[in-house]
Parts: sequence; C-alpha cells; structure tokens
Amino acid sequence: MNESGRSLRAVSVLGAFLCGLVVVFAAILFIAGRSSSVGPAITAVGGPFHLVDQDGKPVSDAEMKGRPFLVFFGFTHCPDVCPTTLFDMSQMLHALGPDAGRIGVLFITVDPERDTSAVLKDYLSSFDPHLRGLTGDPAAVDAALKAYRVYAKKVPLKDGDYTMDHTAVVYLMDKNGRFVAPFNMKRTAQAEAADLRGYL
Repeated sequence: MNESGRSLRAVSVLGAFLCGLVVVFAAILFIAGRSSSVGPAITAVGGPFHLVDQDGKPVSDAEMKGRPFLVFFGFTHCPDVCPTTLFDMSQMLHALGPDAGRIGVLFITVDPERDTSAVLKDYLSSFDPHLRGLTGDPAAVDAALKAYRVYAKKVPLKDGDYTMDHTAVVYLMDKNGRFVAPFNMKRTAQAEAADLRGYL
C-alpha cells in the first residue's frame, strides 16, 4: 500500500473512531436526560393509608405528619430479614433515648391474612414499645403497598403453607410525610439515631 493509501485508511479509521465517540456521548446524554426526567417519579413514595395498629386503633398517614417517621414492610412469619430489621430498629430507638417518642416507626404487614392486630401485638412484644404494627383488610394493605411502591407476593410452600416475598426497604419520611431516602440500618445504633435527630 502506498503512502496516500495508508493516509486515507488512517483518516477513515480516525473518522470511524470519532463517530463512535459521538454516538457513545449522545447515548450518555440521552440516558442522563432520561434519569433526570424520572427523578420525581422515584421520589413519589408514600401517600395516604388507613390501617389499624396492634391495639386495634385506626392509624392514617395524616396522624404521622409533624414528625419524621420510618416505615418498614414485612410479616410476622418472616424467618430472618423482618425480625433482624425490627431488632436493629429497637436498638436505634434505645439509642435515641427521650427522642424516641418524637419519631414514628411503623411496621406494616404484607400478610394481612395472618397478621391481625392481636398477632402483631404478640409479635411486637419482643421489640421496642415505640414500634407500631399496622394491618387492615387486604384492600387497605394493598393501597399502602402501592403508595410506597412495595413489591409483595405470596409464595406457596410444599407443606401447603406459604411465605411472602417482599421489598425489604426502610423508608425515611420527613415531618410532612414526604419520602427522604431509604434509611440505612447497617450502621451502629448511635449513628442511626444521630441521623434521625437531624430530621426532628
């Protein structure tokens, strides 16, 4: 190949490379634009709910406003994640001391078929008394699941029983009932308590 041929090929390769960069850069801008456009949808977590607590007392989202609160969805037959999370929450509430009463902590069942108020009351007796367990009829619980974008599905077991597959996120809500962020329960109880005090 002569010199002019090699030069032409080099220019062609360079041109193709630059075109590739333009395509990649355009794709990144497109994805970034899409990500920023769905931001508000991601933050649209939470909303109206009308349930009852472990004492049979009606509880709504309106009652929670005026103080920050945490929301965790689970069920009393959960073998590991739920009791572990509730234990960690109990440790955090203990670390909060007197401030524990200024923060709401809700455990909403994804299994209203089995988790009645009485069942929740017995189950939560092993954890901090500030924890409130919420249940209701299937329609009311389903409305809460949808409001918080929670996935929950009944999974049959071989013995005829069932378990629940569900989202295991702790939601931090501010004083106005607006979603702040998933709350990190993998820290020390003292660090979690200090974080929550910042929202009081």
